[in-house]
Amino acid sequence: MRITFCQGILAVAITINLLILYYISRLQQRVLHRHREHMPPSTHQQLGPLKPGVTILIREFQDFENYVPDVVRSFVKQKPELPAVVVADRLPYPPMGLPSMPSVQVVILKPAPDQPAHTSRPETYVRTAYVALVPDGVKADPTSQLERMLEEFKASQGKVEMVAAPVRSLMPLQCLNLKVSLKRWTAEYTPAAPSSKLCTALKGEAVLLLRTKDLFNLSVPLAKPLMTSLFIQTSLRGWTVRILDISFSAVHQPLLTSSHNQWKADNLAKASRLQLFRDFGIKRVLLEDGKEQWFGCSKETQRCFGTIHDDTPEYLYQNRWTPPCCLKALRETAKYVINILEMSGVRYWLEGGTLLGAARHQDIIPWDYDVDLGIYLEDIPNCELLRSAESGSIVDERGFVWEKAIEGDFYRVQYSEHNHLHVDLWPFYPKNGFMTKDTWMDHRQDVEFPEHFLKPLVPIQFAGFLALAPNNYRSFLELKFGEGVIENPEYPNPALKRMEKGNGM
Repeated sequence: MRITFCQGILAVAITINLLILYYISRLQQRVLHRHREHMPPSTHQQLGPLKPGVTILIREFQDFENYVPDVVRSFVKQKPELPAVVVADRLPYPPMGLPSMPSVQVVILKPAPDQPAHTSRPETYVRTAYVALVPDGVKADPTSQLERMLEEFKASQGKVEMVAAPVRSLMPLQCLNLKVSLKRWTAEYTPAAPSSKLCTALKGEAVLLLRTKDLFNLSVPLAKPLMTSLFIQTSLRGWTVRILDISFSAVHQPLLTSSHNQWKADNLAKASRLQLFRDFGIKRVLLEDGKEQWFGCSKETQRCFGTIHDDTPEYLYQNRWTPPCCLKALRETAKYVINILEMSGVRYWLEGGTLLGAARHQDIIPWDYDVDLGIYLEDIPNCELLRSAESGSIVDERGFVWEKAIEGDFYRVQYSEHNHLHVDLWPFYPKNGFMTKDTWMDHRQDVEFPEHFLKPLVPIQFAGFLALAPNNYRSFLELKFGEGVIENPEYPNPALKRMEKGNGM
């Protein structure tokens, strides 16, 4: 085959272009490699090879009054090469006057638009295998407590994930057990045995030592309040902490020297605690002294979840159940409404899933979002609030809202004008020996039933009080839901969200 002059020129041109592309590709690879060599380590790279030793990390302090410079000096005085990292949400003001040493660094968590991402990531600055979380006001004594803590920790590795050394102060360090249930939006603290040195949470000031990789593998390792945040996350992972027979002294007691500064610090601590529980989805906290704290919705706020679609609340998709503040409000509303009905002479009974909850839990089903009551249609005139609701919403003297439902011929009582948690009242009337009604919803349990289930009504334990229910409620429930419904719990719409095995029931 004979090659023409034009074909030869074309072949040479193609060859030259291929050579040019090859050399450009090699050049780009070299530039990229050189760039990566000079880049600061990423988080993933940082959590790889680490040097032996400990970095002290100071996270919680007040801008307006603190002893952070004194804390750092007391540690680096013992060991000048000891790395110290001070972590702040934003640049502290007034300036702290930290020692000007290469081993002392300040990390600002708020990203700056003119800085690379790694500058606001504390894990980039901790290059040692271990990290000690040091509270403000702690003084390192000449006895090298950090080295002793590290020795104790290494000796107990495999048994505990953290060790703690108390700070000698007015409040002794307390060992607590913490159980967190994200499904139930709850954190529960209980006291450990008086002589116990092993627990899952601490109350009081302490220096805490743990592996750097462990700390920065937590979801939010440095959220405030630091110890509250840390122990919620570690308790979910099954970690434990051991209190050592080593202690640190304090630079100054009390830490804040004026009542005004103490007031400011208390308010900031309260706000950060509230924000932490919101971020973590903790709405109920049981304290070690038996007191309860609530961080969820109330009469003055909207409920904790939005409109329900396909009978499946949003929280079920998050593998959670009804927020405890919502269950509390539903119990309160149900008890109040039932009391009004009983005083007014309105015959009622627990209906649908509410009756199922009473039969199964003696309470509201832990993932339910409303309460259903059946009432006799002919008894409605006996109740002034129900009569008034015919012409519009009524807010009663307790702040509950009575109204005619817009979805059909039934009534609704809301917890408040702001919080729309509610009890639905379904009017039934007898027809040919069966109880029927004028509004039917597309629910499996929404069916007619023989009136004999209501003659007589019988008392049943529900939500902390006695309510009325159909007689032979097992047969009543199996008529509506199917055989074995009490023993076999399932979410309202299994086609969309099924209950997991080992669900904690």
